[in-house]
Amino acid sequence: MGWVRLRGEAHPIPVGKIVCLGQNYAEHAREMGNPNAPEFFFFLKPASAIVHDGEPILIPPGVGRVDHEVELAVVIGSTARNVPVARAMDHVLGYAPLLDVTARELQAQAKKQGRPWTASKGFDTFAPVGTVVPRADVPDPHALAIELRVNDQIRQRGSTSQMVARIPEAIARVSEVMTLERGDILATGTPAGVGPLHPGDLAVARIERVGTLSNPVRAQPKGT
Repeated sequence: MGWVRLRGEAHPIPVGKIVCLGQNYAEHAREMGNPNAPEFFFFLKPASAIVHDGEPILIPPGVGRVDHEVELAVVIGSTARNVPVARAMDHVLGYAPLLDVTARELQAQAKKQGRPWTASKGFDTFAPVGTVVPRADVPDPHALAIELRVNDQIRQRGSTSQMVARIPEAIARVSEVMTLERGDILATGTPAGVGPLHPGDLAVARIERVGTLSNPVRAQPKGT
């Protein structure tokens, strides 16, 4: 099972599931071929995909192109089921930088065949996540600079103000479908500029007031 750690706390918090908002930045939706205003939808990544700061992203053999997607992760602090928007933030423990790593060719193939994206999102190491910053330390999570550098070159840069569905709405809508529990992660979408990762790269995510997440990229040895 994956886990996260709250800054200043010694004990890790188990993560049950990662709920990812799809195309929650309009410019990213357009670069993915959707010129219209994105509609709210979400998908799941397994908690077993989690790795932490400094740990490698492993590219499995034969998967083709693998892309980075930097995101603000919202970590749930208490059980949320059918939560109204006005009370949604009461259930937030804190925030962390996250990379939603995606096997893009597998995802494109799944889309074409009308099948789920699970395989393209769910490989081990495909969800690097940083230390969780308490909610009180981030007064406005919708006004944060967010960026991703690969080998010290900027690939993605934006602001969480560009989210289509803001955090309270997202928590409310997801909690209508499934119960969110302590430790669950809501990945809030990525700004434009997603691109490929290769063995030997170093991916560094930075989110204002939240922190930095750094992960080397390696080829996964065959048979492991």
